[in-house]
Amino acid sequence: MTVPHRPYFWIEPGGAKSPAGWQPLSDHNYWEARSRAPQWQSFLGSAPSWADDLHRVGRAVFAADKHSRRDASFDRWTRHMRLSIPVAAYERWQSVRPLLASLLRTMTADRWDVEFREADLATNVPFTFDPDSRAGEVALFSGGLDSLSWAGQRASVRTSEELLLVSFGEQNFGHLQDSVYDGIYQRRARPVRRIILSQNVRIQDKDQGDPDPERTTRSRGFLYATAAVRAAAAEGAPFAHIPENGQLSINPPLTPARAAACSTRSVHPWTLHLLNRLIGAVAGGPVVRLQNPLANLTKRQVCHSALDAGLTPADLADTLSCGTPPKQHPHSSGLVNCGLCYPCLVRRAGLLGMDQTPYDSDPWDPRLSWDQAEHWHALLSWLDASYSLRDLIADTPLPPGADSQATLAVIKRGREELSELREIEGQDLMLAPIRTA
Repeated sequence: MTVPHRPYFWIEPGGAKSPAGWQPLSDHNYWEARSRAPQWQSFLGSAPSWADDLHRVGRAVFAADKHSRRDASFDRWTRHMRLSIPVAAYERWQSVRPLLASLLRTMTADRWDVEFREADLATNVPFTFDPDSRAGEVALFSGGLDSLSWAGQRASVRTSEELLLVSFGEQNFGHLQDSVYDGIYQRRARPVRRIILSQNVRIQDKDQGDPDPERTTRSRGFLYATAAVRAAAAEGAPFAHIPENGQLSINPPLTPARAAACSTRSVHPWTLHLLNRLIGAVAGGPVVRLQNPLANLTKRQVCHSALDAGLTPADLADTLSCGTPPKQHPHSSGLVNCGLCYPCLVRRAGLLGMDQTPYDSDPWDPRLSWDQAEHWHALLSWLDASYSLRDLIADTPLPPGADSQATLAVIKRGREELSELREIEGQDLMLAPIRTA
């Protein structure tokens, strides 16, 4: 049985103070310049109240997540989270509490009790531009390979409609994100705009002596999605794109210990299905929908699409894919991609033959310990086993109407790419002739 963590009480400016026994959380828990706060984003229209509510829920959930250490739980993973959030549309949010709990459980593997309080929330209304001048497309832009590829493709379309890219600043890697964005901006064939928000949570808990934040970030995808939806709603765009290749959107567990939310499920089709149901319920209809435009592509197909859009292998090499903090890289080289974690292995397979990325380590290096090469060994075992439709839906279902055979085909093509990477184990990766658009 999971023991509840200390309950959290999200506070808005001028709102109610937290009751005794509740830990207050607010926008002050985010390390951010004023320009990165939600109320100061440069949208060309006013975000509707339901979208403000949604993003407030996203920020509150992520802040609570980072304040709750998993290693304090009985199994060092599963937590019981209780959170109170003020919203403008109280009745609508009350009606979706079970749906929200199911969504957050899918993403984090935790039990969430989210309570809502009716509040008269102040809204900063920006200067409203003519609807024709607003963004016609909105997409998340992390500075990773997938988001670069999609942004490059869409920025190369000749149209007067603006492309709005929504980024979250990566601590210590902001310069990398800026550089990748500059590559898009310089090649644009249409208007392109970018907004940057914060995801860096600071722990302010005097009772606990300001402990280190929770290391995992399973609810981060929820924060990202709510920000993209709010931006699309403000601009009047019908879709918010979350670009993630089909392999990593499904993210099949390499071992039984990585099942369900033990592997990231942020862009899994089932997660997007629940998110879209939530959006439709709180918005009063399908005003904005989340889509993954790369769901049917493998990592290599995504990379080739980037080249077709005019990007170069050097542009792709400048992106960040790594899931391991640099201070935990074996050689402490300061390089942003470790080369060993599962996202880096998928990256290597996708860029095979054109990879100019400097990696901290090679997974087949015999000098590495077993623990350092654990993802490589897990991948080899996974490739040695068969993979079927039963495996695809074993830990997380597909949404109604999904083409399970098409999804399975993406995973199998991805396995073929990873198998090719396996064949060069122990060899130096030599650059093949560069594929041109």
